[in-house]
Amino acid sequence: MEGLYRAHMAEIVLRVRLISGDLVDVSYDDPNIAEPEKLIEKAVSVLADDSGVLRCTHGDRLVVIYGRAVAGLEVGPRGAVL
Repeated sequence: MEGLYRAHMAEIVLRVRLISGDLVDVSYDDPNIAEPEKLIEKAVSVLADDSGVLRCTHGDRLVVIYGRAVAGLEVGPRGAVL
């Protein structure tokens, strides 16, 4: 279709270690960011703040991660490991 443009959206998988010691794998994306490296930087900067909140998905569920509950992050390639 002429005139339509579909932007590329980056998606990353985060393995979040909570301060309780539990692990949770979530997917994170942002329609305004196309490069995975920039998306990683955004996620880290949001969660570095105690009042930071990241809206993610786990399967078909919305998961909200609060910065004050996160002890560590691992970043995986796109595609869920859920």
